[in-house]
Amino acid sequence: MSEAEILTESQIREFFEENFEVLRMEGGHSLAPEVKDIALQQVLLYWRKLRSVAEKVTDTEVRLTLPGQTTPKGRPFGIEGVVDIVRDNDRVVMYDVKTHDAESVRASPEPYELQINVYAHIWQNLHQQPLHQTAVIATAYPAPVKKALGPPRDEAALESALGQWDPLVELDFDPDSVAETVADFGRVVDCIEDGRFSPATAARLRRPVAQGSRSFAEDICGNCDARFSCESYREFALAGRSNADKLIRQYFSDLGSDLDRDAWAIAALDAAPELPSVADLE
Repeated sequence: MSEAEILTESQIREFFEENFEVLRMEGGHSLAPEVKDIALQQVLLYWRKLRSVAEKVTDTEVRLTLPGQTTPKGRPFGIEGVVDIVRDNDRVVMYDVKTHDAESVRASPEPYELQINVYAHIWQNLHQQPLHQTAVIATAYPAPVKKALGPPRDEAALESALGQWDPLVELDFDPDSVAETVADFGRVVDCIEDGRFSPATAARLRRPVAQGSRSFAEDICGNCDARFSCESYREFALAGRSNADKLIRQYFSDLGSDLDRDAWAIAALDAAPELPSVADLE
């Protein structure tokens, strides 16, 4: 790494700390040191891997709004999104940053294409400017990068893994799909307002999200706090297994990894208001 790159990463660390403190004060929430360090590493690796894109971003965190929509049942709603824009001479590219795995995006690009098509539609109508390309930046680390980050950290293996990792996924822009996607948003709004939250079936939970990827339960349900009251997930977790009592206890105690639980506890302590000392009370 050159001296200029080291200097830049030092500045990124300073900006990260400043932004973290602002967000902590505004939101009243904190992060455990381990989780905070993971977030910082993700920012630094994003810079190292996609510096050529980051340096060209001309409009960052552009908020796009499509108001005045109506659901099939007549309810008003709007759509909002946040994207980054790169203007390079006469070429304009829209990037949507996702905390997803790039290979999962490539294996099943349709949901991402539908979403970014709506954003592209809003951009073109709002700014009256052409859009030449849309893409997703998938920031989740692939397995070789995670392994190289350690512990222990292996810089040589990390450089090799970064060279093989391609988090930039270009997507097709299809203006003809926008109307149906907006209509689908409307149907979802009606379901929410009507209190209809039917989960995916247990059979769907067992199938991969996309060819060669993890199952729906591993990829989606593990990040859902509502899984403990979900009939489909309960059926998935207990299907075909003996010793049901033990499994049920294990199912309800599945609160994530040791790192997750420690992070929640430490973050809660950091965010809690400081209690007065005995001397203050006297």
